[in-house]
Amino acid sequence: MTKAEIVNEISKKTGIDKATVLTAVEAFMESVKESLIQKEDNVYLRGFGSFILKKRAKKTARNISKNTTIIIDEHNIPAFKPAKVFVDAIKK
Repeated sequence: MTKAEIVNEISKKTGIDKATVLTAVEAFMESVKESLIQKEDNVYLRGFGSFILKKRAKKTARNISKNTTIIIDEHNIPAFKPAKVFVDAIKK
């Protein structure tokens, strides 16, 4: 499902025009990104899931094409962890 399809679905269900729904969806996504990037703060949506930062440790890797060793610094990556209720609903 794309963002446009999500906007259409919400617009149909609520009766709100697509432009307003698109603004709300984009504001939500921007808020989640801002929380994770700038504040390094997780976002919890009860009954849906959590947008979290996972910390990756510093590690040594190989560049196969150049046959060299490189060091990858410690860094954060975004992840989504679905709520138990959500996972259970999908399993049924």
